[in-house]
Parts: sequence; C-alpha cells; structure tokens
Amino acid sequence: MSTCPCGTGEPLEACCGRFIDGSARPERAEELMRARYTAHATGEMDFILSTHHPATRSGIDESATARWASESEWLGLDILDVEGGGPDDETGRVEFTARYRDGARKRHVHHELGVFERYHGQWYFRDAEMPAVGQFRREVPKQGRNEPCACGSGRKFKKCCGQAA
Repeated sequence: MSTCPCGTGEPLEACCGRFIDGSARPERAEELMRARYTAHATGEMDFILSTHHPATRSGIDESATARWASESEWLGLDILDVEGGGPDDETGRVEFTARYRDGARKRHVHHELGVFERYHGQWYFRDAEMPAVGQFRREVPKQGRNEPCACGSGRKFKKCCGQAA
C-alpha cells in the first residue's frame, strides 16, 4: 500500500485514490485539489479532465497537460491557504504550491490560487489565479560585504559569515 502523493501521509487508497477511482466524491475543495495533484503525479488524466468545470473544460489542452504530467517528477504539494470550499459552500479557493522536476531534471515550484465551484452538487476546478505576493521588507539593515561581521568575530563579513557555502 503506497502513501498518497498529496502529502497527508495516508495510504493512497484511503486518501485521494477513492476520489480518483470514483468510489467517493470530495466534500471539500481542498480534497479535490489534493486529488487533482495526485492525479497529475500518477498520470490519471481522465480524472483531471472530469473534475475540470464543464463551462471551462473545452479550454484545456489535453495533450500538453498529459505530457507535462508524465514528463515531470512530482515532489510535493503544500496547501498554503483555504478560503471557503466546505461542505456547505458553493465556491472555494485553495492557494498551493506544487513542486516538481521537469524532464531536464530542473526543479520548479508552481504557485497558484485554484478557484473551485460546486456544480450539480459536485466540486469542480473552475480556474486558476495568480496569488498576491507581498512586498519584501528587510527587518534589519543589509550587512555590507566590507563591514565588520555581525557575529562579532572582528573579521569582515565577506571573509566570515558572508562566504558562499
């Protein structure tokens, strides 16, 4: 029995596998998001297509999606935020990152805000949005390369803690 790729630590059959094989339906948008990630990781393209909202399904490039999924090594899913998407909701948003390695062995992080909608009582992936990214603000002044190292060694930063590892 293998562990589910979605990151819950549960066996695949008890987690996303039951949604992918059709023996259960996700009650929450997050469950569908996790199952869609697992479908990408396991090559279950029929599930990806069937859980895409009927109103936007025609915009999917099936061959490109299948090629991307099969040529990638899926490394992990992190759910960052969930808004709505519960059993009593009609819409939901799930912000996530999916880590993968492409055919050239280069690592990537796919960061997305998935928009989900209930249609005829079932959750569907409707669309994706770019998540808002906040401005980075430094808490302390930047350490200059030629300034004394902040660790107190008395050496210049570039010759102490600032050396490349």
